[in-house]
Amino acid sequence: MSRTNKLKIFNDPIYGFITIPNELVFDLIQHPYFQRLRRISQMGMSYLVYPGAHHTRFHHALGAMHLMQKAVKVLRFKGISISHEEETALYIAILLHDIGHGPFSHALEQSIVENVHHEEISLLFMHRLNEEFEGKLSLAIQVFKGEYPRKFMLQLISSQLDMDRMDYLKRDSFYSGVAEGNINSDRLIQMLHVIDDVLVVEEKAIYSIEKFLMARRLMYWQAYLHKTSLVAELILTKALKRAKELTQKGIVLEASKSLSFFLNHKIEREDFTNEVLEKFSQLDDFDIICALKAWQIHEDFVLSTLSKMIINRDLLKIKVSNDKFDKAILLAYKQQLLADFPVTMSETDYFVFKGKIKTLGYNKESQPIKIVKKDRTVEDVVISSDQLNSKAFSKPVTKFYICFPKVLEEINKF
Repeated sequence: MSRTNKLKIFNDPIYGFITIPNELVFDLIQHPYFQRLRRISQMGMSYLVYPGAHHTRFHHALGAMHLMQKAVKVLRFKGISISHEEETALYIAILLHDIGHGPFSHALEQSIVENVHHEEISLLFMHRLNEEFEGKLSLAIQVFKGEYPRKFMLQLISSQLDMDRMDYLKRDSFYSGVAEGNINSDRLIQMLHVIDDVLVVEEKAIYSIEKFLMARRLMYWQAYLHKTSLVAELILTKALKRAKELTQKGIVLEASKSLSFFLNHKIEREDFTNEVLEKFSQLDDFDIICALKAWQIHEDFVLSTLSKMIINRDLLKIKVSNDKFDKAILLAYKQQLLADFPVTMSETDYFVFKGKIKTLGYNKESQPIKIVKKDRTVEDVVISSDQLNSKAFSKPVTKFYICFPKVLEEINKF
C-alpha cells in the first residue's frame, strides 16, 4: 500500500505557500472537526456589505499557524530556546484556537448555546482530540490555557499582538477590500523578542505597532462593526431566537438534525457532553442558510419576515449615534408597527430594538504590548510612542444604535 504524503503545501493568496510542519498537524487539519471550519465564515455577515468577504475560519487558522512558524524561527535566531515539543504545541494551539466557533463566527455565539464562549468550546474540542490522538495535544492545551510556565508562548497565541490578530487583520483587509486594515506582519514578527519570559517588540518597530493598532481600530468601525454588518447579525440572532421560541412551543420547523437539536434544547456549559460536542461539530453556516430559506415561507409572520430580510438582504434600518436613543422613539416605532403589521406588543421586540456597541483601541491593563529599548529596559508601547501617548486611544469608544423597519422611517425624524 502506498503511504500518504502528509507534508503538504497550501497556496495562500496572502502569504504564498504555507507548509504543514509535521504529520501530527496534517492529521489535525484532516480531522472532520477542523475541516468544518471550511464552512464557517470568518467575518460573519460582512459579505452583505463587502461581497469579497467570503473567506473562512479554515483560511484564517492556517494563516495564523504560518505566522507562528515565522515567529518561532525569528525567536530561535535571537537565541530563545524553543524545543521541538514546544514548537509543535504552539502550532497546534494556534491552529485550533478558533475551532469552537459556531455558524457565522461571532454572530450566533449566544443563540445556538447559552453563555458559552467559543474559546471554551475550542478547549472542549482540543480535549476530545487529545483523547483521539493519545495525549499528543496535552502540551498545546497547557499553553492554550496559560498553564505552561513559559508565559510568552501564550502571548504568541492570545494577546494584543498575537499571531491570531496579525493574520485576521491582514486577511480580512484583503478579502473585504478595506485597505486601512492592511498591516506589515513580516516587520512586526521580525522585531519580536523575549525578555524575562515576556514577549516584547524591539523599539525600531514602534511605527509598525502604531500602524497595527490603528489598523485594528479602523477595521472595527469600518468592517466588523459596520452598521449594515451589525444589523444583519442582529436580525440573524433574532431569527434564531424566534425559531427557538416556536420550537419550544411544540411547533416543528424545517431544519437539519444538528440545528433542530439546538433549537429544542437549552445548552449551557455543563451540558456539553461528548455527544453534544459531536452534534455541535455538525453545525455550520449551511445549516443556518438552508433553515432561513425554508423559514421564509413559514406561516409565522415574525420568523418568515426575519428570514426573508437575511436571504434577500432587505434589512432593518439602523441608525447609529454617539448619544443614547430616547425610549419614547422606540415606543413610537412599536406603536406604529402594531397598527400596520400582524404582531403583538411582545413581538415588536423582534423588529424594533436598541443597544450599544463598544470597542477599545488598546487595553493598557490586559496583556499590554511591551517595547524593549536599546538599553534593554522594557516599557508599555503607549509610553514609548509619540502617537499613542494619549488617553483617547486607550479609552473605550461607545456608540448607540436603534433598529426598525424601513417603512417606519418617516415617523419621529431625529
